[in-house]
Amino acid sequence: MDACRRRPVAHTPVWFMRQAGRSLPEYREARGGIPMMEACATPDLIVEITMQPVRRYTVDAAIFFSDIVVPLKAIGVDVDIKPGVGPVIADPIRDAAGVDRLRLLEPDDVPYVTEAVSTLTGELAGIPLIGFAGGPFTLASYLIEGGPSKNHERTKAMMYGEPDLWARLLDRLADIAIAYLKVQVEAGARAIQLFDSWVGGVAPADYRTSVLPHSSKIFSALESYDVPRIHFGVGTGELLGLMGEVGADVVGVDWRVPLDEAVGRVEAGKALQGNLDPAILLAPWDVVAERAREVLAQGRTAEGHVFNLGHGVLPATDPGVLARLTDLVHEESIAR
Repeated sequence: MDACRRRPVAHTPVWFMRQAGRSLPEYREARGGIPMMEACATPDLIVEITMQPVRRYTVDAAIFFSDIVVPLKAIGVDVDIKPGVGPVIADPIRDAAGVDRLRLLEPDDVPYVTEAVSTLTGELAGIPLIGFAGGPFTLASYLIEGGPSKNHERTKAMMYGEPDLWARLLDRLADIAIAYLKVQVEAGARAIQLFDSWVGGVAPADYRTSVLPHSSKIFSALESYDVPRIHFGVGTGELLGLMGEVGADVVGVDWRVPLDEAVGRVEAGKALQGNLDPAILLAPWDVVAERAREVLAQGRTAEGHVFNLGHGVLPATDPGVLARLTDLVHEESIAR
């Protein structure tokens, strides 16, 4: 929390995107054959999976176990998460009628979120819980394309060719994200992260006109809660400054841009999060350690630094390496 607010810290804090997930044998055992969407709506399972990496590693934060499409499912969108594919939308949204079908999210739509977050705040014993939601562009892309897309063809066609409809869709998705994040914060989440995972496919000028106003609306709506607000996307090196402008307190940086270079792209008054390449964790330990020390050195040029990966933990990652990495980050930063 102090690092996010650019205050002095005893050591560089560390957590990992997807620290609760397929890299852990206990996660695979807990999930068993339970479908992802069902798991994300079962409070006891949410709590167990969120706590697993906290028990195994000395991480400084927990990340709420869920998925960015959970609020869409909660308001009636026919969405499923297909193994090996990702979110799949049965009836994609490609016209005004489709946008009109997206109703606002109410707290009663996600009682399992409130229950799980409330339980976690007690079990975590002071370790901050990070809540999250999907960013407007990424959710819009899933809804329009019907699933994951490499080039976001239909999405960009609407953004460029039907700007009014696009603005209506993103405005509605922003309102859904706001409601979902408020549920988590009011239940006890102490920080939030907006994952606009695929927005790196948008040019800066288009981001400013077609995405930024809606992301900014989300961050503005959370300002009064006084919780750190983190913004992250993949392949967003050219957007880092804009992603800070939306109102984030912390800008997440993927592995493509060194943190000391990211400092110059993001306006003053922001902390940075990141950014070890997740694939490095599959290399020998001496390589992992060397690269982690480089990230820590680069992070010291920022006003505040939260150590993380440049994206999520890969399923093939050895949990023992993550444990060693967590300890290394603490030890090396304390030594400084």
